[in-house]
Amino acid sequence: MSSNGIPDDLAAALARVCASKRLVVACDYDGCVAPIVSRPQDAVPNPASTTAIEILATAPHTLAAVVSGRALADLRGLSGLSDSVTLIGSHGSEFDAGFSVPITAADTARLNRIIDEFHALATRFDGVTVEVKPASTTLHVRNAAPDDARAALAAARSGPARWPGVHTTEGKAVIELAVIDTSKGIALDTLRSRFDADAVLYLGDDVTDEKAFAHLRPDADVSIKVGDGDTRAQYRVAGTDDVATVLQTLAQLRT
Repeated sequence: MSSNGIPDDLAAALARVCASKRLVVACDYDGCVAPIVSRPQDAVPNPASTTAIEILATAPHTLAAVVSGRALADLRGLSGLSDSVTLIGSHGSEFDAGFSVPITAADTARLNRIIDEFHALATRFDGVTVEVKPASTTLHVRNAAPDDARAALAAARSGPARWPGVHTTEGKAVIELAVIDTSKGIALDTLRSRFDADAVLYLGDDVTDEKAFAHLRPDADVSIKVGDGDTRAQYRVAGTDDVATVLQTLAQLRT
């Protein structure tokens, strides 16, 4: 164990990746920069993490990014991060320049139908809430009774999730239905290409982050799972405080 509490093998990996000439450092928001909370709008970031991310964003030959399932506007407002940090919303599909895939009138009509279905489920089951985004909508069941949560998710899976042109992403106590295909892995590929990066480091805690881990190169990149659960990531840390330590270590090494 290193002096700052990072396991020795991860500390060595951080030193290795920071020796890269051009580096992308990216992470999820909820469960990484901010702890998971009952109400998504209350997810306040860890200030140690945001400070480290801002330092990384100004470090030489370094791109710092946060890739979230949240809508981009929501992510920017909650995180409080500056324009120096690259923010990507909607599970990797929403960039500052717009969506990676154009949204058609048919897509918008399909999304409105999904929203109506999800609001109907929220009316049926106490504690179920709906989050609407520009290209998707999410059903949150974290605050519902266990039986209600299971029933609401099952209804979403057997209903609108089966409609043509609907893309399903499931996470911790949520199901999200999008009208365009989304992937945090493709977002990382885009960042790597645009920045001409030699290496990418990514931290994530949720099922959706596995798509990001799958796009990393084990011989050059570093993938870090936050929390419990099966993963294809190379390394693991326990929680958001550990994420802050990793980001602070990276900021020190890159500056």
